[in-house]
Amino acid sequence: MNELELLKKYVSDDKLIKHCIAVSAVMRGIARELGEDEELWARIGLLHDIDYEIVGEDMERHGEAGAEILEKEGYGEIAEVVRRHNHMRYGDYEDPVELALQAADSVSGLIIACALVKGGKIEDVTPKTVKKKFKEKSFAAGCDRNRIRMIEKLMPLERLYEVGIESLKDVREELGLS
Repeated sequence: MNELELLKKYVSDDKLIKHCIAVSAVMRGIARELGEDEELWARIGLLHDIDYEIVGEDMERHGEAGAEILEKEGYGEIAEVVRRHNHMRYGDYEDPVELALQAADSVSGLIIACALVKGGKIEDVTPKTVKKKFKEKSFAAGCDRNRIRMIEKLMPLERLYEVGIESLKDVREELGLS
């Protein structure tokens, strides 16, 4: 079973699956940028919300349940990162992969929202567009700007926008973008 099949074993909501695909793509791009393990970081991004439907509204269990699933399914090497990505329970992030996951989790949604405003055309999204929309707190309000800013320990925000846009172009079809 590949990672996408594993995700779909526990997640049925199409929007959540697309979110995980987007986060995976951005994580891969950040890993490439930082000289880290692209495959490992992409797996972390894809599987980070594997427990979301199971825990429902119980954010105390989110991440914990995901780590348990991943350990049971043979993905123990990423379980701890998934456990700790719940920023409501943790937050003392210093490890590059944890900082990247925080940023990718939110910036992917911000970039996709920018693309949707442009008729679903990811090609029309620029770092300047994302920077402008980042400042509008009411735009894509669920995309936590503070979590995105965590990447600044690793790279400038503008570079994250560039990496994120380019990475999402690679999965545009899976996300329903053009």
